[in-house]
Amino acid sequence: MRADLLKKELSIFTFHDLLNFFPIRHIDKTKVSKIKDINPNTDFIQVAGKLELMPVVGEKSGRRLIAYLHDDTGMLELAWFQGINWVVKNFNSGSRYLVFGKVGFFNGRPQMVHPEIEIFVPTMADGKNYLEPVYPSTEKLKARALNGRQIAKLTQALIPLLKPTDIEENIPTNILQKLKLQNRFDAYYNIHFPKNQAEYDKAIYRLKFEEFFVAQIRLNLIRLQRHKVSRGLVFEKVGDYFNNFYNNHLPFELTNAQKRVLKEIRQDTAMGHQMNRLLQGDVGSGKTIVALLSMLIAAGNGYQSCLMAPTEILAQQHYLGLSPLLKNIGLNIRLLTGSTKTKERKEILQGLLDDSIHIVVGTHALIENTVQFKNLGFVVVDEQHRFGVAQRAALWKKSIIPPHILVMTATPIPRTLAMTAYGDLDYSVMDELPPGRQVITTVQRNEMQRFKVMEFIRDEIAKGRQAYIIYPLIEESEKLSYEDLMQGYEQVKSYFPEPKYSISMLHGKMPAEQKEINMKRFVDGITQIMVSTTVIEVGVNVPNASVMVIESAEKFGLSQLHQLRGRVGRGSEKSYCILITGSKNSRDARERINIMCTTDNGFIIAEKDLELRGPGDIEGTRQSGALNFKIASIVDDKDILEDARFEAEEILTKDIELVSNENLPIKKYLQVQKGKTGWSKIS
Repeated sequence: MRADLLKKELSIFTFHDLLNFFPIRHIDKTKVSKIKDINPNTDFIQVAGKLELMPVVGEKSGRRLIAYLHDDTGMLELAWFQGINWVVKNFNSGSRYLVFGKVGFFNGRPQMVHPEIEIFVPTMADGKNYLEPVYPSTEKLKARALNGRQIAKLTQALIPLLKPTDIEENIPTNILQKLKLQNRFDAYYNIHFPKNQAEYDKAIYRLKFEEFFVAQIRLNLIRLQRHKVSRGLVFEKVGDYFNNFYNNHLPFELTNAQKRVLKEIRQDTAMGHQMNRLLQGDVGSGKTIVALLSMLIAAGNGYQSCLMAPTEILAQQHYLGLSPLLKNIGLNIRLLTGSTKTKERKEILQGLLDDSIHIVVGTHALIENTVQFKNLGFVVVDEQHRFGVAQRAALWKKSIIPPHILVMTATPIPRTLAMTAYGDLDYSVMDELPPGRQVITTVQRNEMQRFKVMEFIRDEIAKGRQAYIIYPLIEESEKLSYEDLMQGYEQVKSYFPEPKYSISMLHGKMPAEQKEINMKRFVDGITQIMVSTTVIEVGVNVPNASVMVIESAEKFGLSQLHQLRGRVGRGSEKSYCILITGSKNSRDARERINIMCTTDNGFIIAEKDLELRGPGDIEGTRQSGALNFKIASIVDDKDILEDARFEAEEILTKDIELVSNENLPIKKYLQVQKGKTGWSKIS
């Protein structure tokens, strides 16, 4: 049955599903172009003419049908590779047809593959033809005479049966009036069968706004309900530890961004509700000092803190960075990892129980059942996307009243993505680098210039610096990645022979213990070069490393390139990032490389990455219904998203329960969505 095919192929089960199966475009039946008008810049076009069908050639998967459409100005080639029997059965040589489709060029001639085609009826003089909707279909549906045009007939039969009460309004009247939005019933009618382009544009805008608005109401409700209901510790004061450190021991002036984030954290922790804040900041923006100052506020209120990092080497770096800062203010900080010796481990466990340890830095070892606190009040999770939800939650359970949570990420998240994927969290942005931090010079070089790149590294090593050389990780083939790396390692060794030079290596197949040893040798300056795949850790801090070479840079995503570049430029010396690319690169790859060479702003890069790759591919985004929009796009419709967010926040600030008369439509809609849908099945 065709109904079963609709369910299987397009997930159309009900009238409601059919109504929400939107056309991909509309054809203006009053506009028929001439074949001679086609040029290399032509995208979609509609032409009419006499059809000349050629015999089918090839067998099985190689079958194809070619036809030629002639008008009085020229000839257009048409091609089908699927649904050939249906075309042969339904269309005749010598008859006139109206053809619509996307134009490509094959052997210098214009061609349309799988065009929309129908018998040509000269347009009525009064021009009453509406814009005809074009719906996506599949080859299986086309084989059962359910192409885009047949789906249009189904929709056309459905819409006159609907009354405005069947498509109830879900946006408050005052917002409809303020933003001059079409009502919901008209928007549904006009997205399928608009009288003109202006009506269609209004319908699209209205339905995109609706998607964003409903999502923003949902996400903000989750966040605000948590603020209202969740119980949290009250940090009544900033405290002596904070004031002493800030006034006497802070090694540098805070940026305005750091001060702003600290103020947000201070307000959160004084409210009596659990803070759950995402702190995103570019590489080197100074997130760690903000975390430290927050932990000092906790200590000043009599609470312990912990900082959890995803790897032992990162935990050690945090500990070694924080310890000297705390030695003059009377706070006890300790490091707890999997390799902490038994005797020291016992001391730490006792110190956490009797409150003689104020701050503990560690790895997953912190979430073990044996680790208990007297009064844990503040938790910092570094590189939060590296931990599972259950792992993070295990920390909150170590206190009767849940501690305040600060999760940090060095991967800048585009604002539109943060508003959707992370809209249920409070989030802070640090978009300012500390003064004195040097800009990293980024350049592109091709494979033919590798010798000069190696000479440059040699010069930097002669000045006492170190370098990274990174090879891409090919996910489909770990074996290929390993072979590429080993080949690269041998090549690097030929440029930098032992014993004059010493090289460390890191890759995924290496045992964890060996990784730690090799990384430590590089951190300690025993080796001058680190050859690695992308397993090189986010957050690894080697201030003496001044050169980052990325091999086959065209194979990396923008955010990944930016993260790798952030491994250098951490000391006082000038640093460089060299992107080595192949000779033949796609347009996207060339654009990525160009962006890297022209900006070091992680937020600009994250926005560009989102534009190039789309939200589904951005690393670290949550698998969230917040991104499952039908027609709205967080890349293309930023302005509509901003409007929807503003209106949603405005409503919930005044009426969090959505009980006022004007807000009842959205409340009712959200309740109906939980149950879904009373419309009868298509039969």
